[in-house]
Parts: sequence; structure tokens; C-alpha cells
Amino acid sequence: MSKAIVGRKLGMSQIFAPDGTVIPVSVVEATPCSIVQVKTKEKDGYAAVKVAYGKQVSLKILSKPVAGQFKNAGVTAYAKRFKEFRFANASEYKTGDSITCSVFQKGDKVDVTGKTKGHGFSGTIKRWNTHCGPKAHGSGYHRGVGSLGANSTPSRVFKNKKMPGQYGNEQVTIQNLEIVKVDESRNLLFVSGGIPGADGGTVTIKQTVKKVTKSSRWYKEPKATTATGKK
Repeated sequence: MSKAIVGRKLGMSQIFAPDGTVIPVSVVEATPCSIVQVKTKEKDGYAAVKVAYGKQVSLKILSKPVAGQFKNAGVTAYAKRFKEFRFANASEYKTGDSITCSVFQKGDKVDVTGKTKGHGFSGTIKRWNTHCGPKAHGSGYHRGVGSLGANSTPSRVFKNKKMPGQYGNEQVTIQNLEIVKVDESRNLLFVSGGIPGADGGTVTIKQTVKKVTKSSRWYKEPKATTATGKK
């Protein structure tokens, strides 16, 4: 991995391709991330870049250990604290530099990581999309779990049985998405399709770990036409 950035999901929109295709996109506000520390194999055991992101805040509202890291790096304090990226070219970065959305270009393949919406304790119908019980008035059992297993053999509930429980609020990564547009003036990245999390949530956009050999899905050069309009 050689490029990544942390941003804030603004929501979804759509963009029209040159051939008229409607492209659903997720809009991410990727404000510049300041580099607080550059870790090396000799000193830290691994090479990485430590960045600060989020809304700029005053040092007075931060704890002394956190504020000290910003003071030592000589960068503005951020509310969302820190994140590390293990770049292959980490040694090329310097403390105090910024990573902006311009590191990505249209057509780049990326992996987007975020935290999904939390639904709290949910039943099996909402959590696992199981069937409802009979809807008749005499049923008395509409949204229950249903049968969990035989009562004689094996006389227990099998492991990994789909049961009610906590639903959502977990880290999810969607791989091999495409950067459709980069707006450097507004620090915006337009990513094809949906990405995890609610609007306003923090997401991490990284260079994809998969090797993609196919050409761009959205952008194809239109066929040349003659003066009469025939191809």
C-alpha cells in the first residue's frame, strides 16, 4: 500500500458518465491529514506513518500525552486523534507534511473501511432475515426464534446457530471500489457504490489489496463518428 487517507462520509449522490450512464457514488470529505510521526524499522520495529485527522481543536481540551504529540510534531491539534498507515514508501514522508485527497486519481481502485450503523439488540427476523411465524390470530407466535434443534439428540443448540443479539456497529471493509471523481478544491472524493456507516461517520480509504486487470467499469471512450453521424 502506498496511499491512503481518512475522511468523513457525507452521503450518496450520482454522477453521469460521458455515455449517459448514471453512476451511484458515495461522497467522502477527505480533509488533509497531518503527519505526526514517521515510524522506522530500526527504532519502532516496523515502517509506518502516523497521521492526525478530524476537526481542528485547541490543545487546551486535550490530555497532556495527546497534546504533547502535537507539540512535538509542530502540527495543529485534531479532535479524532491518530491513525497509522503502513506505507511501502513510509521513509519518503516527513513529520509535519499533509496527506490530501490529491493522492488519488479518477479510476483508482480502493478499499473503504468504516463502522456500520448500530441497530442494538435485534431479533432473528431483522438480524438474519428469517421467516415470520403464522399471521393468524390464534398463532400467538409471530416473530420468535422458532425451533432451535431436537430435544433428545443432540439435546443442545448447535454452535453458530442464528440467534437474536447485537446487530451492526462493527467494522466492515468493502473492497475494490473505484474513485469516480476527485474534487481537490473542496477536498471531496466520489467513490462508486455504497460504503459502510451512517452519514457523518469516519471512513478510511486505502489503495486496494486486490490486483485488478479489467479496465474501468464506468469510463469507456465513445466510438468515433463521422460528419454524417455514422460510426
